[in-house]
Amino acid sequence: MLVNALSEREMQVHVPIVGWLLIVSNALLLVIGGLVFLLLAGIGFATQEPEPTWILAAVGTFVALLLAALAIPGFVAGAGLLARKPWARILAIVVAVLGLANFPIGTLIGAYVLFVLLQDAAA
Repeated sequence: MLVNALSEREMQVHVPIVGWLLIVSNALLLVIGGLVFLLLAGIGFATQEPEPTWILAAVGTFVALLLAALAIPGFVAGAGLLARKPWARILAIVVAVLGLANFPIGTLIGAYVLFVLLQDAAA
């Protein structure tokens, strides 16, 4: 059966891969948040009008903070998996399930994370 397809030895390879995938993908999410902030604030500043400047800066700040808040659990889960913390498996599963909606890359990463961490050998 596919559910228990990985041995204990294979898990020693796949769990760090999952940890790094979570860290890198969430780092990209932070970079995208920063770029959105810079783009919106830059457009607002380029208009040289006070009202659009503060509105676009506020929206950019909100989007950047939202993406940062979404990225932090993935960072923590990835770092916990690399450190082999028992709580990190559960957090990574939750992050992966939420990431499934992020089509297509989040779906692929989430499916891989779930495949690896739902193995009996991952416990």
